[in-house]
Amino acid sequence: MRLRYLMFSRRYASTVLETNLSKLGTKWRSKTLRGVPVACRDDSNQSIYILSMFPYPSGMLHIGHLRVYTISDALNRFYQLQGCRVLHPMGWDAFGLPAENAAIERGMDPAVWTKHNIYKMKEQMNQMLANFDWDREITTSNPDYYKFTQKIFLELYKHGLAYRKKEEINWDPVDQTVLANEQVDAEGRSWRSGAKVEKKLLNQWFLGITRFAESLQYDLDALRGWPENVKTMQKNWINVSHGTEVIFPSTINEDITVFTTRADTLFSVQYIALAINHPVVRKLAESDERLREFISYADSLPRGNKAGYLLKNLSVASPVLDVKQFDIPVFVAPYVLGSYGYGAVMGCPAHDERDFAFWQSNMPGSPVKYTIQPTTTEITLPYTEDNGTLNSSSGRFVGLSTEQARHQIISHLEERKLGMKTTSYRLKDWLISRQRYWGAPIPIVHCDSCGEVPVSEDNLPVMLPTVERIASKGNSLSSMQDFVNTTCPSCGSPAKRETDTMDTFMDSSWYFFRYLDPHNSKAPFSYEKASKHMPVDMYIGGVEHSILHLLYSRFISKFMTSIGMWDGSKVLGEPIKKLVTQGMVHGKTYVNPQNGRFLKTEDLDLTQMDKPIIRKTGEVPSISFEKMSKSKYNGADPASCISKWGPDATRAHILFQAPISDVLRWDESKIVGIERWLNRVIKLSHSLATTDITPIKSVNVETMNDSEVKFHKEVQVLLRSITKAFKETLSLNTVISDYMKLTNVMEHAFKDNKIGNEFVLSSFQKFVTVIYPVVPSISEEAGEILKSKETYTWSQYRWPTIEDIKESSNVSYQVVINGKKRCVYYSTKDFINDKESVIRTLQSLPECQKFWDGKKLKNVIIKKNIISFVLT
Repeated sequence: MRLRYLMFSRRYASTVLETNLSKLGTKWRSKTLRGVPVACRDDSNQSIYILSMFPYPSGMLHIGHLRVYTISDALNRFYQLQGCRVLHPMGWDAFGLPAENAAIERGMDPAVWTKHNIYKMKEQMNQMLANFDWDREITTSNPDYYKFTQKIFLELYKHGLAYRKKEEINWDPVDQTVLANEQVDAEGRSWRSGAKVEKKLLNQWFLGITRFAESLQYDLDALRGWPENVKTMQKNWINVSHGTEVIFPSTINEDITVFTTRADTLFSVQYIALAINHPVVRKLAESDERLREFISYADSLPRGNKAGYLLKNLSVASPVLDVKQFDIPVFVAPYVLGSYGYGAVMGCPAHDERDFAFWQSNMPGSPVKYTIQPTTTEITLPYTEDNGTLNSSSGRFVGLSTEQARHQIISHLEERKLGMKTTSYRLKDWLISRQRYWGAPIPIVHCDSCGEVPVSEDNLPVMLPTVERIASKGNSLSSMQDFVNTTCPSCGSPAKRETDTMDTFMDSSWYFFRYLDPHNSKAPFSYEKASKHMPVDMYIGGVEHSILHLLYSRFISKFMTSIGMWDGSKVLGEPIKKLVTQGMVHGKTYVNPQNGRFLKTEDLDLTQMDKPIIRKTGEVPSISFEKMSKSKYNGADPASCISKWGPDATRAHILFQAPISDVLRWDESKIVGIERWLNRVIKLSHSLATTDITPIKSVNVETMNDSEVKFHKEVQVLLRSITKAFKETLSLNTVISDYMKLTNVMEHAFKDNKIGNEFVLSSFQKFVTVIYPVVPSISEEAGEILKSKETYTWSQYRWPTIEDIKESSNVSYQVVINGKKRCVYYSTKDFINDKESVIRTLQSLPECQKFWDGKKLKNVIIKKNIISFVLT
């Protein structure tokens, strides 16, 4: 048998070395793109909804796309092999500024640009063998989709959750549009253009997401399939706080209201701080030039700084003192957020670290007034613990604990009508107005007689007018008179259409419902289909969407539950059961150590990949892995990688390099290890196909010899590990390593005369099935090779059942001589009970004799299954 194998190995060596993995991907593309053959699926089995976040059609997939789609497709194929009816759709998040800006630059219709990009990206998805259900494809910029985005808006409007009001908003001066608070970063810059955001007072459309704030926050605890870091980010953004609304009378007859969770510290208030856009500040700035200068200066400062401007003609009185004394100063401070609470905070330097730092910076040397005394220790300021007792500076509340004082002070404020219990949110209502053409039109008509009038559902969609090109950024719809001028749906008088379009996060907030019923022309989706298949069982995408997309999606889903569009009552209206957030992909980055400049590939001699050299200087560059970008010349072209190595090797390499949630350090040079492994798989399939083996339908562990039992156990342990990784842990990187271990086990077994080749073939057939989710065309090729003989037919598309593992009656003993393992000896469990017999038996083994000759036994140590000899 061994001679036959060696002869075969030489015969096929050249064939294996010449195996072109890229050509195999092409050969099997049409079949693998269809997934597990329909005839092999059991549609009566359970259904599972696996979804990857749909992309914006930029025209080019990057490695990050490849990673998320490889993960989702591997899981999709695994569950198909398990007999599940898998929903695995794909579509396009097609509206938005990038398409509009690209169309402006190119002087073309964004619809044409978008359609062209979708075609290119679809082909790229096919190149990577992604098995998507294209019958469910959606494009958010198609009228048959945004018709229902508009309908959902009208439902929100009907239920009082869509409204228009004049408010100070974030304005992007580069993209000429409004931004929601969530789209402005910590430095006050636009999330997309990077421009410093300006403030403007405009009439805008909002959605009442704060009506769902408490359920959005507290229902996160029920989402056990979500990563804790994502839930924490959402909780911190929503930030539901139960506390007290406190009114401070002022010297300008305009009360200042603050929110606090520590009413017990009111006797320690030493200042009030207002946001730079607080209405009182705006009013005072009209007559205070220095204040205007400070506002201009403060607007450029990073948030959290200690700058402050003391308002000379404004002070407030404490609401808890019986005698009204206007002796509390008021500052304008950039650390106070106008978008949070009332845009005003009370400052208690003695009991808040930030307030303490601000007071020290702006009132240096001024005393700090503390009113809460620790019960067991001397006070060290600032004392921020929520325990202790109120001291003699606290009037009638002296001696009370902080909790007792809080309740009694709130009652005191309510009696005086200077405060009340309330709930505050960091979350603000969702501003959806966007001043651009390429978005879903808001279905509202403005009539001089009737005011705001919703477009009737029969007249949806409100279509975007067709354009040949967009001339400039900003609200181009407002200048398209054929679109703007209309008649009032209520009275028939001349009227004007709303010219703002919706935030694209509105489009993506409900798309997973539409996948379930994509051809429904009467409703966004049917109640029955949504109630049957929602929530999404597994949703895969980047952690960067933790707040915006996922929060808005949860809101719309809960709203649609509340009005009976689907039965989400059992899942609290939550749209996603399990969330999988993959890490970013970082590229290998080369830097010139002399000047810190990033180097292009052509600047380097990469003949020896492990020792690159800068061509001009002969120096070794600094190497790191950083987020891929054009400026760092560290991007990778997925099409090039697939063309060179094949889709299967590329998919396996992506999964093998890092756990799903970790950053993937993309190093294409390491893919050669994957290539060698896949070639070994093809080689072994040829070996088994050309060897005279009678396949067995089932394995009888009772008739196995010890070597076969050991082999069977190794195979079953690895199959169990692979199954668990797909089904439970999602540790897909270990799946690849287990594939490689299985290959090693079967190769060694095929060479070993102690194991019947029928056992190897039986295990290899299972192996061909379990590699299918990751390397489908390699699985198909190996299956075709095995099926070249009619007797080798088996159910290739059924995930194997994990069989019982029989323990051998013998034990494998590791024989160690002078600290080095020399061989393995199989014997009974009681073999080690007779030490003299152990020494005689092992000393006589051929593989041990050469280490024993001429030496004396000094000691023998037997510990479990390790027998160690010390020779001198």
